[in-house]
Amino acid sequence: MDLPTFSFYESASDAIALVDPQGNEFTGTEIGENANAIANSLRALGLSHGDTVAMVLGNGREVFELYLATSQIGLYLIPVNWHLAAPEVAYILQDAEAKVMVCSPENAGLCSGSGLPSFCTGEAEGFRPFDELRAGSTDAPTDRMAGGIMNYTSGTTGKPKGVKRPLPPAPPEPVVSAYAAFLLMYGLTPGSGVHLVSAPLYHTAVLYFASSALHLGHKLIVMGPWTPEGTLERIQRYRVDSSHMVPTHFIRMLAHQGRESYDVSSLRAIVHSAAPCPVPVKHAMLAWWGDCIYEYYAATEGGGTMVGPADWKKKPGTVGRPWQGAEIAIHDDDGNKLGPDEVGTVYIKMAQGFEYHRDKEKTAKAWDVPGFFTVGDVGYLDPDGFLFLCDRKADMIISGGVNIYPAEIEAALVMHPRVLDVAVFGIPDDDWGEQVKAVVEVSGPVEIGLDETILAWVREQIAGYKVPRTLDFTDALPREPNGKLKKRLLRDPYWEGRMRI
Repeated sequence: MDLPTFSFYESASDAIALVDPQGNEFTGTEIGENANAIANSLRALGLSHGDTVAMVLGNGREVFELYLATSQIGLYLIPVNWHLAAPEVAYILQDAEAKVMVCSPENAGLCSGSGLPSFCTGEAEGFRPFDELRAGSTDAPTDRMAGGIMNYTSGTTGKPKGVKRPLPPAPPEPVVSAYAAFLLMYGLTPGSGVHLVSAPLYHTAVLYFASSALHLGHKLIVMGPWTPEGTLERIQRYRVDSSHMVPTHFIRMLAHQGRESYDVSSLRAIVHSAAPCPVPVKHAMLAWWGDCIYEYYAATEGGGTMVGPADWKKKPGTVGRPWQGAEIAIHDDDGNKLGPDEVGTVYIKMAQGFEYHRDKEKTAKAWDVPGFFTVGDVGYLDPDGFLFLCDRKADMIISGGVNIYPAEIEAALVMHPRVLDVAVFGIPDDDWGEQVKAVVEVSGPVEIGLDETILAWVREQIAGYKVPRTLDFTDALPREPNGKLKKRLLRDPYWEGRMRI
């Protein structure tokens, strides 16, 4: 039996397919013809099946033109985080063995001197105009084969590594259809729909959800810099029905004055992940937006689990049960499989494998349980098979032999009315091994004694041994726009010259 396909390549039309951050509108025909031209130009540059193209691009239609081009001629597309420093970008370009690089003019300084054929979407010295790639034939390329995306891990625990999957030996249509069909489990359907791109497209899930929505025939509303009012205004103006967000977005929108004046009745599937969502925050969002909020657990390497609003309300805090084709298992440090409600390392089994590009040792370590991989998260399965996460294994604090999970403390602290953002981590303690430290961003001025006021408040919420020994204030925590916290930047200075147990 032939399965239905959901492919932009087959369905692009003269209808508006994308609205960029400046409000410019582009039809499916425009984007599709540009994608074909870029694919033919890349072939003319000598790129062949399995080669890589890197992009250091801000949010805009060029991201999708490159994605649609590379994914129909068997190339890997490498989205590079433009918040990185130039040496970090150079490392990824070299490690990925990129053959071509495309950047935005504001990111040209990160990419100069690469020695690659380099194109810029605006004017930049030493770069060829991106329009040269668009000058190729707009006919569909010959010998079309599916490509793929090779995302690099964020590098929060070391050098970033490319997560590489084998390219399917098939034309692009059935492959992109299979990915797009993933959105069906969130209640989204092919045809009319409006998807809000609310975070940088170099992030794995943001590009994945947006491109899948495009293949389903949904219009994309693309944001640049994120703001609560910009998000709510676009939801109301464009009648947005889906988006991929992170808990930081929720916290900032809940704190936004006048939020209740926006019409959010069009929302059908707001999907979130990337960081723990405090239970009270999720309850508040469900009360405001209704039963349209879904959560999943996955990583750049793959996933995972999913939970809809009804099941989450029955089991607050869960990240769900495995979706079709995936399995979850919990193992202890000796590799023994654990039973219900026993805390250990979370392992995932999925239909498609991966390797870390050019790093056999890290690949083997991730797959140390046969058929299952881990990214180092700690959690447990309840008797009904719902997964609950405790924290990252690397972030766990061991104080006096007791395991303390920062995520639980952060979830308590962020509910204080003055706290906007928080990071909790372990610092050296000569008696206990580690002690709990908190760094917070607050609203308004920092008055004398505010730290003790916040700590006294949190003592009423959690056990005394979990309460931070000390609390510092900061103007902003080092978060990536996808919501991930760069906790190492806060923690490592305390451990300089010392070894964590």
